[in-house]
This record gives sequence, structure tokens and C-alpha cells, in this order.
Amino acid sequence: MHFPLFPTYKTPAVTDLTPQMLQEKGIALLMLDFDNTIVPYTTNDPTEEMARWLRELTVSDIAVCVVSNSKRNRVKVFCKAYGLDCITHAKKPFSKGIGECLAKYDLPADQCALAGDQIYTDVLGANCCGVRSILVKAIHNHNFWLKARHVLELPWIFFAGKRSFE
Repeated sequence: MHFPLFPTYKTPAVTDLTPQMLQEKGIALLMLDFDNTIVPYTTNDPTEEMARWLRELTVSDIAVCVVSNSKRNRVKVFCKAYGLDCITHAKKPFSKGIGECLAKYDLPADQCALAGDQIYTDVLGANCCGVRSILVKAIHNHNFWLKARHVLELPWIFFAGKRSFE
């Protein structure tokens, strides 16, 4: 049995995931965390590389939906600007937002993946819903709490070993 705090895959950045790689893994829907996965908490503006990657992904055969715990309007504004579906108030690691996304796209969980920067919300939530989890490195741990959370995740990352997406 897969341990729920171990990601299915690990990759340094979400932009490393190409539509071709996702299709080869049988992934038809990529759910994305927002804060520290697409943009840092401190800005609403993606890097040029991230903006290019989002455009490439949205014209591919891979469905994309941002699934965020955020209650702030910035997620919806960002998603509208980039033509992305989104679900906010997702309550990860609980199944509310992930289940809502699965129902919206009417896809089986094994054809879906969730990419995010946190073990205790993104990875745990995806694994508990039967969705493949992709752990990415946080864009910017800019405060004490984000750094402390990352330190608490290090043992799980270490024991998960090499789980490269390639």
C-alpha cells in the first residue's frame, strides 16, 4: 500500500511537467495548487516561464484546474486571466475540493494528478482521494512558518526517495 505522505512523483518545478509526460503517465487532468506552486504568496504575477507553461498546457489535451485552499479572490482573478478553471476553499487534505474537481471533469481518480508544494495538504489530499500526487519544490518560503513547515516535511521527502516524474 502507498503511504499517504509519500508523493507518487517528485519534480523540482511544476514547469518541468510537459503535456507529453503527463499523457505518457495516463494523466488526463492536472490539478494545480496555487500559492508557492504557480506563484509565490507575495505576488499574483507568474514568471515568464510559468506564464508560457500555463499557455502551453491550456492548449494541450490535458485538462487543468487550480485547486486551492485559498479564500482570497486573487486565485479566481488569476485563473480567469489565464483561462484556467479553479476551485477555491478546497480544504485540502480533505476531499472537498479534489472531489469537486473529479466530479466536474467526470474522470476517474487514476487518470488525474495533483501538483503542489506541500506534503500535509497537497500530497496527503491527493493520495487519500486516489489521485496521483506530484510534489514540487516551493517557489519561495518567505517567512518563518513556511520554512518551519518545510523542515517538518523533510523526513517524508527523504524517505520517499527518488520518485522522478520522468
